[in-house]
Amino acid sequence: NKMEELRVTDALDEIFTLLRRTNKYIDETEPWVLARDEANRDRLATVLYNLLESIRVSGVLLQSFMPETSDKILDMLGTSQRSLDSLNSFGNLETGGQVIRKAPALFARIDEKKFMEELTAKQKAQQEEAAGKEQAGKPAENEPAEAVPGKPEIVFDDFAKIELRTGIVTASEKVKKSKKLLKNQVDLGTETRQILSGIAQYYSPEDMVGRQVIVVTNLAPRKMAGEISEGMILCAEHGDQVVLVSPDDKLPAGSVVC
Repeated sequence: NKMEELRVTDALDEIFTLLRRTNKYIDETEPWVLARDEANRDRLATVLYNLLESIRVSGVLLQSFMPETSDKILDMLGTSQRSLDSLNSFGNLETGGQVIRKAPALFARIDEKKFMEELTAKQKAQQEEAAGKEQAGKPAENEPAEAVPGKPEIVFDDFAKIELRTGIVTASEKVKKSKKLLKNQVDLGTETRQILSGIAQYYSPEDMVGRQVIVVTNLAPRKMAGEISEGMILCAEHGDQVVLVSPDDKLPAGSVVC
């Protein structure tokens, strides 16, 4: 139903709701405890089957969003039941087969120490670069901006992963713990999200209210200055000038940008 309305993020959240509930089922049934007593053998088999079948259902549902990850999940289960029709009822995972005994991690765990070291080094390099530019002097207002190195070339499938929608700012205020951030409430048609933007020196809260913006809606939520941001508002930057990107004509909130 969510996909019929092109609510991709909400559709994905439904799948992960199932995975979260499956994870809770592990805590509730404690299969490691059941395995200690031979009398619980049948109950243990039922619990493990329910878990594997729930993972299979999730894996099939993820095919449209993460095809490679979906294939890995279903390969680990050793199942041929991979069609959407196989989800019409619970219990279609084959019995008598064998799942992979030691499954590799689907996503590598981030090494926090290494990540912070790399982040600190990157921030330091950016600060040194900014200081160097300031020392060299800024270009005249009408002077063309210095060429910015381009990012690596991507294919269309990479770009297609980004979900862009129009939104209307219904409320805006400055973030108390930051001089740069504005906290905006953005109407996306089917929902309102809180989105933080580092544009306080270019736009006042009064400037933002009623403005139509373009939002990246499938970014993972991020905590900034003690507040949660649930997306990104697109801006264009040229030297010291930052301008919000908006369509020429006003469109209904939630319109897909393609």
